[in-house]
Amino acid sequence: MQDSECLTLGIPSVAKALGISRGLCYQLARRDELGIPVIHLGKRMVVSRQAVERLLQEGNGKENDGTS
Repeated sequence: MQDSECLTLGIPSVAKALGISRGLCYQLARRDELGIPVIHLGKRMVVSRQAVERLLQEGNGKENDGTS
């Protein structure tokens, strides 16, 4: 299975996709504030590739809520 076929992404890859620092991404993941479910595998944290793609497509819903 090549990297593009992996079902999960490590936190550094998630940070790069979201355009945030690796450290901030780890902090958000540990506090369960990343906006997507985090899977803990021992000391390693991963997230679903599909969840990251959905987050990027849909955003957090705050900027396009129609209130402005």
